[in-house]
Amino acid sequence: MSGRQIMSADELRRATVRISHEIVEKQAGTNGLLLVGIQRRGVPLAHRIAAAIAEHESAQIPVGALDITFYRDDLSLVAQQPVVKGTSLPFDINGKTVVLVDDVLYTGRTIRAALDALMDFGRPSVVRLAVLVDRGHRELPIRADHVGKNVPTSREESVRVHLVEVDGEDSVEIERMADLAGGAPAA
Repeated sequence: MSGRQIMSADELRRATVRISHEIVEKQAGTNGLLLVGIQRRGVPLAHRIAAAIAEHESAQIPVGALDITFYRDDLSLVAQQPVVKGTSLPFDINGKTVVLVDDVLYTGRTIRAALDALMDFGRPSVVRLAVLVDRGHRELPIRADHVGKNVPTSREESVRVHLVEVDGEDSVEIERMADLAGGAPAA
């Protein structure tokens, strides 16, 4: 880690469990509920939420993965040869409640792309959004239904979510863009 930690592994775990309870409460149970993680870190978060729901509701919630690479409005700015991580929706989304899961909500453009991608697979009755961190600065009229932590940031800062499944550790940190040396684009 190189930035200032804003969530420890335990805080991340508690936020995930709280989100799982909120999702079940808003759904009034688990019937017709599907979780779809947005590649990359949204997928392990969706699996963690499903595991928490299984623990406190004794219900197995189907989890899918959504790759939005070709739905991005900045694809030409991201890379000449984008890395496609793959979509896996091994269930019918028609008439179901789909909760999109992502790590950080920023401008809302990732979620717009995810909605476009999701609609190519069917017509859910409801689409909700769960994010670990909402950092503000929306450019589109999109809001999260379930938020692990609201973190006011400046546009010169980056929020980095680290998950064991991807990064080998659980934490969330914030750093100034000037401090970033190379690496992936900021969330």
